[in-house]
Amino acid sequence: MSKIEVGEIFSISDENDEEQEVEVLASINIEGINYVAVAFVEDIQEESDDDIDIFFLKVDQEGDLAAIESDEEFEKVSVKFDEIMDEEEE
Repeated sequence: MSKIEVGEIFSISDENDEEQEVEVLASINIEGINYVAVAFVEDIQEESDDDIDIFFLKVDQEGDLAAIESDEEFEKVSVKFDEIMDEEEE
């Protein structure tokens, strides 16, 4: 399985099937599943922290990015990433 590194840039298709570049901001493992926090590259380049939309994606067994399906799973990942981000800011 290939490891996704922080700082890597991927192209993903949005809901309109347009290619968007996203950069991996953080990576986390919860209960044996890897997740990444990503944001659109153009948002990051504008560098206004308030406006950056962060998305969470699951990394499947093949190392591909997949959407998080359930609200419970999303909540769990979101809380964990918040904890990491808080630690890094201290």
